[in-house]
Amino acid sequence: MSAGTVIAVCVSKRKGTPKTDVGSGLLEVGFGLAGDAHGGDWHRQVSLLSSEEIGTMAAKGLEVKPGSFAENLTTQGFDLGSVKPGDRLRVGESAVLEVTQIGKECHTRCAIYHKIGECIMPEKGVFAVVIQGGSVKNGDLIDFA
Repeated sequence: MSAGTVIAVCVSKRKGTPKTDVGSGLLEVGFGLAGDAHGGDWHRQVSLLSSEEIGTMAAKGLEVKPGSFAENLTTQGFDLGSVKPGDRLRVGESAVLEVTQIGKECHTRCAIYHKIGECIMPEKGVFAVVIQGGSVKNGDLIDFA
């Protein structure tokens, strides 16, 4: 498997809302992506989703883009479906993430679920903690560490 690319670095000020691509950010140990509402001392500091999965939902008629599923890092060309908890991913020049969870339980149904009856984050979302901090920007490489 080859390295992929980060195509969007997304944050939101509040939980439960889509994120906005800000182009770059700082991954902080013990927190996640600086300035993001989901950051904190817990096991889902950073969320990742592939642009290929977003494209699958767009093909079903949804108007979606990077950040629509509240992911922090949108990737392209890297098989996120092959990662498992405990795997480490290098992002950019120095940041390292450790995968903690694949998918998540949605306690409340999001707007996407209500529109088409499904959402991809419960099965396709990848969650991680930051074990080595560093900057991340659109165009950075992502690969196994």
